[in-house]
Amino acid sequence: MASRNACSTAARSVTRAARPTTNPTSRLQLQAHTRSYHQGRSQSQTHQAWTKPSAAILAAAASVALIYTASNTDAQAEAAKEEGPPKPTLEKRKKKKGASKEENRDLISSQHLQVKRSWENPGVYAWGSNTGKVAAPDSNDAFIRTPRRIPWFDDVLLRDIKLDRQFGAAVLENGDLVQWGKGYSEETTEPTVTLKGKNLQQISISKDRIIGLSNSGTVYSIPASKTEQENGVKPSESSWIPGWSSTSNISYRIMNPKGLESREKISQISSGLEHVLLLTNTGRLFSAASGSEDFPSRGQLGVPGLTWTTRPPGAFDQCHEISTLKGFEMKKIASGDHHSLALDKEGRVFSFGDNSSGQLGFDFSSEAPYIDTPSLLPISKLYQGTSQAPKVTSIAAGGLNSFFTIDATRVMGPGEDPSEVRTLGRITADTWSCGQGIKGALGNGRWTHIQGTPTKIPSLSGLFEFDEKANAVVPIRLSSISAGSTHASAVMSNITFLDTNEKSSDDTTNYGADVVWWGGNEYFQLGTGKRNNVATPLYLRPLDMAAEIEAGRKEEHRFHITPRHNVKIKDGRKVTMEQRIECGRNVTAVYSGV
Repeated sequence: MASRNACSTAARSVTRAARPTTNPTSRLQLQAHTRSYHQGRSQSQTHQAWTKPSAAILAAAASVALIYTASNTDAQAEAAKEEGPPKPTLEKRKKKKGASKEENRDLISSQHLQVKRSWENPGVYAWGSNTGKVAAPDSNDAFIRTPRRIPWFDDVLLRDIKLDRQFGAAVLENGDLVQWGKGYSEETTEPTVTLKGKNLQQISISKDRIIGLSNSGTVYSIPASKTEQENGVKPSESSWIPGWSSTSNISYRIMNPKGLESREKISQISSGLEHVLLLTNTGRLFSAASGSEDFPSRGQLGVPGLTWTTRPPGAFDQCHEISTLKGFEMKKIASGDHHSLALDKEGRVFSFGDNSSGQLGFDFSSEAPYIDTPSLLPISKLYQGTSQAPKVTSIAAGGLNSFFTIDATRVMGPGEDPSEVRTLGRITADTWSCGQGIKGALGNGRWTHIQGTPTKIPSLSGLFEFDEKANAVVPIRLSSISAGSTHASAVMSNITFLDTNEKSSDDTTNYGADVVWWGGNEYFQLGTGKRNNVATPLYLRPLDMAAEIEAGRKEEHRFHITPRHNVKIKDGRKVTMEQRIECGRNVTAVYSGV
């Protein structure tokens, strides 16, 4: 508007300058004046007379043009205001196309690439404390901040692995035992095969010994130290030649329970710092001292009144049946540093041992810091008033913590009409924890010193997903929990896909299971690259970041673990393998398991 007013003022000034100076009083006077003015002039005068009006006309025309231009410009501006600002044109980034189907899948899916790499390059990634040269035997670094491969295990498949800050132990695909770390030998840095030919299936570690379970059910107790293996008592072993025997190359002890029934054998083992639980295939539970330094004295053996002074005659590491649990068929066992858990087939949990941090699931009492008799956990109280019936499906323990996964089934509440309860029978999968939480190991987002009553882990509870095959919404359970001394990891049992082949479309990709981590991180055992403790489960970056960069991927992605699958490996064999997680004592590993 300011521009329009200025132009109008200029036009009026030019027009007034071109008008005669005489101001007629009437139209008639003006006409008479004009006629006498033209008649009384010569040709030259007439030409001069026409020149001035012409200039005035031209000036007026210019003014009109200026006014029109300004008015038109203002009108366009007003119209633009009404239409609003111009809309931006978005150009979609062109997707990079791979040379082949497989390359294209690698480009569009980090999960597909991770699955492929886990099959092509089996091995062990480790991180955390390296003071004992366990996480990285070839490195002098005190800490390994992010996942790093242990070269000795490249292309090696394992049955099991267990980690301590000072020593590591693993079972090879053929059942032989491998050991490494300063706790094994100060001079030997590379992993070394120690116990051979026993066909070990599972191992568990105590403070100074390794407990191994063979496929036949025999339980071996092996010193963690190479010196003790060489200098200790070496048992005689039977030979394949009848009547012949030989002496073992290393020292070890056999700790099979007495009085097993026909075809009954040990099927699971789980150890703390000083004790080990032994579960038979019929559901009977035994316990024994597992270390050579200290006898279990905090009730973790589950035998009331059993101490070093009251133990029965015989070996210090003899097995004791937990008679309190006779009549209950146990299916799962777990051990923390000084406490024990047992789960029966009906979903009932029994706990015993140290309760200084509430790790047994009961409130701490200074008058009774430990419980030496297996005690039933009142799980139903956790769901009181919710119209849900709970059943424990799995247990885990480590350090001063215990974990429980529970299927809570929606049932009829008081006064409810079955026809109005749409969720009747629906299962909700929840995860609970108890014990010490000052370093975040409870996973519930709080830093609790002592947690007796189990607390729910929100981010691992009440999760659902749509199953296309079942055409239904299903709960997301946990496939497994690995609990270390101060940290833990959980593998989700979410829907996975591993059947992509050459006939599949370009956009069909493999994808694994989600995995999260939480708890203490002072030794970088969470693998985040940072040292802060974490009280809420979080994701890690992919293990093989070099492959991610090589694929041209710049965005942040998370690590997905590869589930069990039949795979053809480099040597041409077909094996059934998967990735597994082991949270140890301030050390963590992901390995290729068979």
